[in-house]
Amino acid sequence: MRGRADDQAGRAHSSGGQRARVDISAPAIERARELTRAEGLRNVTFERADAQDHRFPRPRASTLRFSRFGTMFFAEPVAAFANIGRALRPAGRLVIMVWQAHERNEWEVAIRQSLEAAEGPPALSPGGPDPFSLADPPAVTEVLEAAGFADVTFTDVHEPVYYGPDVAAALNWVRGFTSTSDALNQLDAAAADRALGRLRAALAAHTSDDGVWFNSRAWIVTAHRVDAGL
Repeated sequence: MRGRADDQAGRAHSSGGQRARVDISAPAIERARELTRAEGLRNVTFERADAQDHRFPRPRASTLRFSRFGTMFFAEPVAAFANIGRALRPAGRLVIMVWQAHERNEWEVAIRQSLEAAEGPPALSPGGPDPFSLADPPAVTEVLEAAGFADVTFTDVHEPVYYGPDVAAALNWVRGFTSTSDALNQLDAAAADRALGRLRAALAAHTSDDGVWFNSRAWIVTAHRVDAGL
């Protein structure tokens, strides 16, 4: 895992050894194409699309859809997961990776505390895309069952996340988060400088010989499609 997924991650399916990915982010698609070309992979295709309403092909052998840190940003999660499920054969698997609650993620706590302005209300507002919208297992189970899935299971993942080789690189990464830029834009110049100073200190405190690392907690959620008539 690496950092926060502000862009919608890819959904992939397999059929006869073929792999296809859609992603709403054009830069992510182009980077993925570069990597597959470098690896000499010829059985992978990429398309820029929104998995919430994309018309996925429906091959008979479509047995798997997966996403890493993308499905948390669905505007209508039940409808979106139902759309993804339509491209799965009965009993096909959905596997997604999502963040656990924000307070269980050291990187989120450190960033949030750094950007909170002592002279005013928290700089990080609750508006906008929520990377923790699928953190609660009962709520996620309810969403997936409503979308036509069953046998929902959760596997706890407790791994460090890498933010870069040094503080400068990590700060550049964090400043690229939509939530960070929005928070800084709410502050005047002096308050923004103080917030950035706190953020640099937090990143420095998590720097080791092999870069900047934070603890994290995520779920790997697995479910199976129930009804072929979805």
